Amino acid sequence: MIKTFFGFTHVPFTKEIPTEFIFPSKAHQELIARLQFAIENRLFSLVTGDIGSGKSTAIRTLASSLDPSRYRFVYLSESRMSPRIFYQEVLYQLDTEPGFLQATAKRRFVETIRDFYEKHHILPVIVIDEGQELSTTMINELRFVINFDVDSASPLALILTGQPELKDRMKLRALRAIDQRINVRFHLGGLSEEETKDYIFHSLRKAGGTHMFFSEDAIKAIYVHSNGIPRIINSICTNCLVVAMTSEQHTVDATNVARVVSERQ
Repeated sequence: MIKTFFGFTHVPFTKEIPTEFIFPSKAHQELIARLQFAIENRLFSLVTGDIGSGKSTAIRTLASSLDPSRYRFVYLSESRMSPRIFYQEVLYQLDTEPGFLQATAKRRFVETIRDFYEKHHILPVIVIDEGQELSTTMINELRFVINFDVDSASPLALILTGQPELKDRMKLRALRAIDQRINVRFHLGGLSEEETKDYIFHSLRKAGGTHMFFSEDAIKAIYVHSNGIPRIINSICTNCLVVAMTSEQHTVDATNVARVVSERQ
């Protein structure tokens, strides 16, 4: 109904959008550039950000930019991941039978990573999401993952992502050794007020909108209540469009935003 009322070709403010339609904020572009540098140089990266800040979107954009003839992308997101599960899941995604025992999977992990890099000239890029949920044992196991070839450069690139508490947790004494091995760090914050306006217009335009359907007061209110976090912006904007449609308004105003925000509380 929103599509018909506002003349969209598809519903805006959803996460199911092609990567080429993703809003290129300054922070988003800088994060992608840093991660591309880290991958090219086979480094270990730590990416943190608030829930809904766009970490997963950035990783999706990064993955789509990688040449499959040169890179093999592996994505892991398992809150209770143990070292054994880690090695097994990586091997499954690399089309290798891991075996049941951790020692077997660990040995095959080393062999497989070396084969990809040395024989096939393909660099494995391993992303571990929701890192704040990992056990201390699992995080410390990453020392071996990035350093099993002690006398040579790493044959893989590793990216660990998580919420802000992960950054603080890495400073604990128990994790100091792995924290010292992080080569690239980036914290993804919210959009600025101007970027929030640009983000909203960008999303409308990519959905087939012909003009800005949100008033200046509405945009300011959305920024204040979202702190520039894209996921919250998306939720507020979607509900505002529904409210405006049911009121037969073709422009979302601050009153619409206030109603939507009050219903979120």
